[in-house]
Amino acid sequence: MNTFKTVALVAGAAASVFAVSACSTDSATDSADETTAASQSSHEGHEGHGAGGHEHDHPEDGGPAPAGIEEAENPTYPVGEEVILTADHMPGMDGAPATVSGAFKTYIYAVTYTPTDGGDPVVDHKWVVHEELDNVGDERLADGATAVMNAEHMSGMKGAEATIVSSTDETVYMVDIDTDEMTMKRHKWVVESEIQPK
Repeated sequence: MNTFKTVALVAGAAASVFAVSACSTDSATDSADETTAASQSSHEGHEGHGAGGHEHDHPEDGGPAPAGIEEAENPTYPVGEEVILTADHMPGMDGAPATVSGAFKTYIYAVTYTPTDGGDPVVDHKWVVHEELDNVGDERLADGATAVMNAEHMSGMKGAEATIVSSTDETVYMVDIDTDEMTMKRHKWVVESEIQPK
């Protein structure tokens, strides 16, 4: 009888430890899931970048400017200038401080496309520059024209066929952004009308 009680007590203690351990594992997993969900929701589609919940999975470093793009002469905001963004391409961008990391003169397009990775269509994505489009020559593309993109601003973009929604020939900028909401180097792109002096 004493032996039976001892075995029962040991088994009960082990079950309690297991239950506590399982609770804390579930709690940590739940917390991680909540953090992931919060992170994903903060990148869901906004005007200018997507529809149907397309996520903003921009790389932390956008990489160098595309080959062949021409640097702007005497841009309003030269490289190294601190500015305030007025673009609303993604959550946390409008009003964010940024530093100019490149200034270029080219044709810039807002485009609609379906990602190659099966994501929802992206409507009125701002922006893609002329040099990020395949075999389009030197002339500005008309609204409604289509072209295949070389740009890889977000997953599923490279190789997708884009339809031109609108275009501009404003000076276009790469910017470094470092705020509580986002940290990005050489983010592509914002046009001059989406920037104001700091």
